[in-house]
Amino acid sequence: MSETDRSSPDADDLAGLLPEHSLLSLEAYLDMQRAIGNETRFRILHVLTEQGAHSAEELEEGLDLPSNTLHYHLDTLIDVGLVENRKRKQPDTDGLYSYYQATSLGDGILDHGVRELMREEWDLLDADSD
Repeated sequence: MSETDRSSPDADDLAGLLPEHSLLSLEAYLDMQRAIGNETRFRILHVLTEQGAHSAEELEEGLDLPSNTLHYHLDTLIDVGLVENRKRKQPDTDGLYSYYQATSLGDGILDHGVRELMREEWDLLDADSD
């Protein structure tokens, strides 16, 4: 294959990947994929999708992460739309309680991305052991 045959695809080669009026751009989808390509962010999102909403303190303790590291990664996950920060009033306090939860995109990217590949590997291993 010549060097010109291996040129990078142009926009026309990517046409049809997304619906014409997609809510998100290809760049937004790739940003999400890059975000969960980091192990710490993957672990955070995994906890939020499997165990539900958590406060920052609960995530720090459960994942054994320093506060500044956790917040750095949470901010990245929020920026790409995989996690949201919610606040609600606690009945026993005057202030707001802040917690983090996975968005539907966050749940979807794990369930139909990395975790689906992991399930396929388990299925292959199970098939080989039969």
